[in-house]
Amino acid sequence: MTHQWLSVWFIARMFEDMRHRVLGFSNAVLVDAEYSAYDDQPLDEPGEWGDLASFREAAARS
Repeated sequence: MTHQWLSVWFIARMFEDMRHRVLGFSNAVLVDAEYSAYDDQPLDEPGEWGDLASFREAAARS
């Protein structure tokens, strides 16, 4: 009986590991896609809310 539970636990553990790998990969892809918008606009080019270079400089001074 213990042997059966060990097999069930092992299969469940493999499934859980696979699920984490798939979801982790898909989350990384989504985050990369969201941040790709910053690649479209140079840091020193003014945008709707100002430019990112000025923001970084102000943040570094604070």
